Amino acid sequence: MIEARRKDNESIGAFLRRFTKKVQQSGVLMRARRIRFKVDAKNKKEKQLAAMRRVRTKQEREKLFKLGKLDEYGR
Repeated sequence: MIEARRKDNESIGAFLRRFTKKVQQSGVLMRARRIRFKVDAKNKKEKQLAAMRRVRTKQEREKLFKLGKLDEYGR
């Protein structure tokens, strides 16, 4: 955590520049940008469940296609 207090007789612009420089040097902003959209890796169980869902969905779509309820594009 970065703390900056405004010094006596320090202008807002100078304070803002000093604070911005501290933030850049600490690397807090870069770390936040790097992990912003990070997605955790799926474990084995989640991968298996996702695969089973895909198979089930594919089978359901094929069934509906054979019954004539879906056209070839899935509409």
